[in-house]
Parts: sequence; C-alpha cells; structure tokens
Amino acid sequence: MTSQTKYKRILLKLSGEALAGPNGYNIDPNVLEQYSKEIKQIVDLGVQVAIVIGGGNIFRGVSGERSGIDRVQGDYMGMLATVINAMAIQSSLEKHGMYTRVMSAIKMEQVCEPYVRRRAVRHLEKGRVVIFGAGTGNPYFTTDSTAALRAIEVEADVVLKGTKVDGIYSADPMKDKTAVRYTTITFDDVYEKKLSVMDLTAFTLCQENNLPIIVFNMNNQGSLLRLIQGDDSVGTLVTTKL
Repeated sequence: MTSQTKYKRILLKLSGEALAGPNGYNIDPNVLEQYSKEIKQIVDLGVQVAIVIGGGNIFRGVSGERSGIDRVQGDYMGMLATVINAMAIQSSLEKHGMYTRVMSAIKMEQVCEPYVRRRAVRHLEKGRVVIFGAGTGNPYFTTDSTAALRAIEVEADVVLKGTKVDGIYSADPMKDKTAVRYTTITFDDVYEKKLSVMDLTAFTLCQENNLPIIVFNMNNQGSLLRLIQGDDSVGTLVTTKL
C-alpha cells in the first residue's frame, strides 16, 4: 500500500457473465482487454491482486440441473468453466506485462497450480496476480463463497465485487426508477432490508470475519482505480459499522 492507494491487497470477484459481453455467452476479447488494462493500473501502483471468476458464460451447475444433469456433476462442470475463464484472464494479463499464477482447487497440474494458501500468499507478496479457479473444489458452493473464503485465507483488505450495476440499491434499479443507491451500508442493514449482495454463505463469512465488501460496476472505465485510491463515491461499501 502506498500513499496513492487505500488498500494493499484486494480480492476482485468477477462474474463469468460479465466476460461474455453483449453476446451473453463465451468470452468477449474486448471485455478481457478492458479488464486487463484496469487491473494493470492498480498493479502498477503496488496493489496485490487476487481474482475469483465465475463460469456462468460457459456453464452453470444450477441451469445444468434444470436440463437433467445431476447437480453435483453440474457443479463440477461449472468449476471447470471457471478454470477456462481464469486461463483466459491469465493470458490477457500477461499480454499486458503482468506476472500471474492460476491456482485451482481441483488438481490439473498441466495448466495451473494446485491451491495452497501459503504459496498463494507468497505469489501475492512477489507482485503476481493470483487467479483462483475451480471454486472451493466442492459442489453446492458458489464463486461468491469462493471469493469470501479465499479473501479471508490470504488476508485481503477488501472484497471488490465487480458487477454490471454501480452499487447496491434500495430496489432493482432496472425495474424501479425511484431506487436509491447506497454509498455505505452495514451488514445488518443488508440483512434487514433483504438486499441482494452475495449469496448468504459468502455474505456471512465476510461479516463474521469483519471483511468489507464493495459492490461496483467493473464496466465503468476507471472505477477500479478510483476505488483503490479511496474514492468513496464509487460503488457501495458494506461494512460492520458506519
């Protein structure tokens, strides 16, 4: 952490659907390019970056179940999809001059390292971007839960959840034009108001470990850098106390 940055080590959670861009499926190279440039800006400032990426642009276990695929089998298929996305991000980041490691909760040594907490922390300390793939390695856990768990394990300062919405609103802003965006909100208020931030397991993990969450629009150029520099007007901060 330097005088230019508010956080030393972050966990960036990205959705697989966001990687798909306007197509809604597969991987959009333009989105990869934008995300890589945004991440490079903060890496160049000395911020240690870990990433968890979903796999919804390729396969989701829940949707697979609706298609007749066994839920556990479908979840493992979804985990493999996250590794594909992790490798895509890795390739793009390295093209922009960053050093990276993909670490998987499911062993596949030919393409990535197995996840070992101490090794992940060491990579971060050396300035490498660490991308966590294959979820937790267990079915029934979302990549939101993976993000919360890995952030706690590597002692990240904050979870930054990059979405297509610029924060947490009092209602769905796409359906309710009177919805108001919160700048800061407590974990308790999120529960009380039944707002959608992360799945309950992930959210509870963050609350119990006093790990703040910031929800922001990753597609707004410069938002990630502004957050790292302490711009409170970007996104919504979820914290223990106001």
